[in-house]
Amino acid sequence: TLDGMTAVHAVRAFWTALAGVPGVVRADVQMGTAVVEHDGTVTRAALAEAAALVGCTIREWREERALPTL
Repeated sequence: TLDGMTAVHAVRAFWTALAGVPGVVRADVQMGTAVVEHDGTVTRAALAEAAALVGCTIREWREERALPTL
């Protein structure tokens, strides 16, 4: 969950910023939330830095781990 995301522009900007984070495989960014799929090397700090680039902060962080699909 993200704070500070108040416009559609911020949604697009955060999605674009996530593209610059090594290890991010896929991202679904909506107003105030984001679901990020990554290769396991991405840290909360890297995602927080990407959020800060667009004026947002991470309010809530939930991590789910799954086995790879073949």
